[in-house]
Amino acid sequence: MQSTELERSVILVADDELAVLLVLEEMLEVDYHVLTFSNGGQVLAYLQGGGKADLILSDIMMPEMDGLTLCRACKGMPERSDTPLLFISDLESEADESLALSLGAEDFIHKPFRPRIVRARVRNHLAFAQARAALRQRNDWLEREVSSRTEQIRLRSQEVMASHEATIVALCALAEARDNETGNHVLRTQYYVKALGEALQRRQGARLLSDEMLHMIVRSAPLHDIGKVAIPDAVLLKPGKLDAVEWGIMQRHCEIGEGALAQAVSALPEGVNSYLYYGKEIAGAHHERWDGSGYPRGLSGVAIPLSARLMAVADVYDALISRRVYKPAIPHEEAVALIMAGAGSHFDPEIINVFVTVADEFAGIAARYRD
Repeated sequence: MQSTELERSVILVADDELAVLLVLEEMLEVDYHVLTFSNGGQVLAYLQGGGKADLILSDIMMPEMDGLTLCRACKGMPERSDTPLLFISDLESEADESLALSLGAEDFIHKPFRPRIVRARVRNHLAFAQARAALRQRNDWLEREVSSRTEQIRLRSQEVMASHEATIVALCALAEARDNETGNHVLRTQYYVKALGEALQRRQGARLLSDEMLHMIVRSAPLHDIGKVAIPDAVLLKPGKLDAVEWGIMQRHCEIGEGALAQAVSALPEGVNSYLYYGKEIAGAHHERWDGSGYPRGLSGVAIPLSARLMAVADVYDALISRRVYKPAIPHEEAVALIMAGAGSHFDPEIINVFVTVADEFAGIAARYRD
């Protein structure tokens, strides 16, 4: 059923070529309310006057005010900073794209347009923006509730735990919705971490890893790639190997995820021991390496949190045995051999010692939750 005018999302299109405006208007007007402008200054005046905008499509090279200046102005307006801005351009330079993305633009759509791609990009970015707004409203409500009911939350710990579980499911579902290659990756890695942790306990007892700590780590494991929700589609969904600029953008997902979870942790009542602490550790450090060659901080050895060292093995194993657009899946035995070869360089040698004892269990988990 077609949306009514009141329900339609408002799309702003800025380009100094009339033909481009007409093409995009015809392409999108069936589903959206489309407003066209010949330069960035007109768009900014419309927004400053209180005009509605759910998404902005902007050319880069325009008279009076170019697209980059418009992007900088929009992202500097608190009430507009979350409005998705996608550049429409025939520029192919990596430097141009890198600059645009660094200013906060969500994506690039290259000319000449392919209608199916344009509609899909617009639809996906609108859906993500709406989900992000809903999540923010939910978080704001939760923060108010925490402030006014601190004592009740302390006494009703079971309800708090249920709320946390719901939040984790929602956040991970949002991340998976943007990356259509993850499949059951989140579920598999959670069970791999559990198997590794239990094997480590059998080898060392509860000296380094208590039952409570392992339980928290397993619960938080699905959050390891939550930062990918902020990575542009042009990078996250690229059907091939990333170049150096794109790889740098992709690596930011660790710090983005860590920062988001740190904010959640800071909103918790004092003294609450939450799995979100371990989620923050895992999100920020699961790509660090034992020898210090990883990212984002180049941590080494036991400076890398134990939770992240466990996730590193689980994440790499699953990446190796899974098919991607840029590589085929490799057999379980070959994946195990590669991980064992990384002991002392990529991975904690002690964790690799216990990995060997549960390698068959990893294969069973992979088969049970295959994509």
